[in-house]
Amino acid sequence: MAEFAFQVLESFGTLSESENGWTKELTIVSWNNREPKYDLRSWSPNKERMGRGITLSKDELIALKNLLNQLPL
Repeated sequence: MAEFAFQVLESFGTLSESENGWTKELTIVSWNNREPKYDLRSWSPNKERMGRGITLSKDELIALKNLLNQLPL
């Protein structure tokens, strides 16, 4: 598998935590020294490993926020 680099630049908060200590977080991450993006995924306690997730541009995050605001929760 190809190696890749990442840097968590900012964490906005934790949505949940599993029994094994992994947390699902909204962060800003730079993948392979590219422009940072908003990121929603699970992270190991030491942030050395991550689960599958999604990356979003600022425009996509705004669109998601607008969609969520319309949900009847």
